[in-house]
Amino acid sequence: MSGAGRSWAIVGGGLLGGTLALRLAEAGQEVTLFEAASELGGLAAAWQLGDLVWDRHYHVTLLSDGHTRGLLRSLDLEAEMQWVKTRTSLYAERQLLPMSNAIDYLRLPTLGWIDKARLAGTILWASRVRDGAALDEIPVEGWLEQLSGKSVLEKLWVPLLRSKLGDRYPEASAAFLWATIQRLYAARRSGLKEEMFGYVPGGYARILARLSERLEAAGVAVRTGAPAREIREREGRWRLGFGEAKEEAFDRAVVTLTPRRTARLLPDSSTETRAALGELGYQGIVCASVLLDRPVADSYLTYLVDRELPFTAIVEMSAFVDPSELGGRGLVYLPLYLHESDERFHAPDEEIRASFLAGLQKVHLEVTEDRVQAFRISRVAEVFPFPVQGYARRLPPGRLGHGLHWVSSAQIAGGTLNVNDTVAVAEAAAASLIASGGLEAAPGASS
Repeated sequence: MSGAGRSWAIVGGGLLGGTLALRLAEAGQEVTLFEAASELGGLAAAWQLGDLVWDRHYHVTLLSDGHTRGLLRSLDLEAEMQWVKTRTSLYAERQLLPMSNAIDYLRLPTLGWIDKARLAGTILWASRVRDGAALDEIPVEGWLEQLSGKSVLEKLWVPLLRSKLGDRYPEASAAFLWATIQRLYAARRSGLKEEMFGYVPGGYARILARLSERLEAAGVAVRTGAPAREIREREGRWRLGFGEAKEEAFDRAVVTLTPRRTARLLPDSSTETRAALGELGYQGIVCASVLLDRPVADSYLTYLVDRELPFTAIVEMSAFVDPSELGGRGLVYLPLYLHESDERFHAPDEEIRASFLAGLQKVHLEVTEDRVQAFRISRVAEVFPFPVQGYARRLPPGRLGHGLHWVSSAQIAGGTLNVNDTVAVAEAAAASLIASGGLEAAPGASS
């Protein structure tokens, strides 16, 4: 190992920052982890929903998620994972249709036989393409029309793309959808007979609690409620400012925040560097967590192609985790992906509650107001970078200065935001930084 015992500041205590801090500390480095929120976790954090503590946003681990499972193994949690084969549905033309396997696809009433064949061919072809780099420059809409045909594009693909990307979906690259298909087919490529979904009992609250314990045991100083205001180089060290003239100095610093937030911390960086970071636009989310007196359906995920619904999917955690985890109740997530400038992002909570519950009742008539035990809304302005065409070449370098680095889930080029690829970014960065003493740019991740 190069550079043993240097002092490191990690800015951002999400799963990426926490994993990176742990690996550096395990390698003998002196690490301080700074998190603006009152607790670690970022998008993976848990919260209180009525009398239940569970994940603030929905997460799942696939059987083929080697990086996530590796982290859980190092936390002595992998052996406790519960594995489930889940179901998927599609809500189209006011019908709730099963969509969990090839037979279900063949039965879809919304598509003709030729359309179904072309849809199957598209998915099969995309699952077998090993390198999606070239797809990063290709518009997803044209790519899908060529493979699936105009009918499948309009009836299925466009509604699904719009549900995640909004009306800007034509700007997205084909690599975005390719990466999604690749992730779902990873199990078969790795030799597994079928993909299964898994979770740790207690959810991410338990994972983050164990991570915090390991950070403390490794000697990492964890500072929550500590939002950094700026990072400047003085006399060969990186000084983090926290307002009111308070600052701390370190030999090395790594920022794990979104590009725009990173740019704001670097007043001394070049205009080009800050512009490159600020150019990466993001999708945000309004996500409602609904706790019901009992489960609703047996599908973990329901895709929606009905534009009249106010959210973009239905994710039922109670169709996935053991009923005892939720006290026999139903836990449903209703996500709406959108840009923070969208007026719906700023809508009052009571307005969102009314519209979301009304939308849920359209799909599941049996869901009535008296069944709702708790309803809570999460708003996050920056969840994942918008996958524009040419995204990979727009990524700024990870090395921002001598001993200053940017390591972020935005570096998942040719992929989609998920915990597995986020952990992969952290592990790759840790290995690179440890080997170089913090002088070489940490590599990003790609699917």
